[in-house]
Amino acid sequence: MNKETALYYIQNNTIIGIKAGNERQEFLEIWMVVIQNRIFARSWGLAERSWYNVFLENPEGKIQCGENRYSIQAIVPEDIAELTEEINQAYLKKYNSDHNTPYSKEIIREKHIARTIEFVILE
Repeated sequence: MNKETALYYIQNNTIIGIKAGNERQEFLEIWMVVIQNRIFARSWGLAERSWYNVFLENPEGKIQCGENRYSIQAIVPEDIAELTEEINQAYLKKYNSDHNTPYSKEIIREKHIARTIEFVILE
């Protein structure tokens, strides 16, 4: 289990498991994209107890790529402004099936862009 294996899985699968913080028992399935060998996700739900807000309080968590689980640290990247358009295009390209297209067009809107987070795999 290494970072390259996780990146490959995320690039080739549409749904990835996430566990934010230490309280959640189950993995939540979300969309993730890989840009410049970095993993990004955006919060869809804007709820107070969303995975995004949990990560802001406690950056520790896990991602699940098939049978493999990786410890991660969630960060709000300092270079997010420079990466936003590339992340937008990655979402539109990856999630382009008929049923995903309306959601991928929505997730590149400002309210979701503002909730972009990067997952750093701890090796």
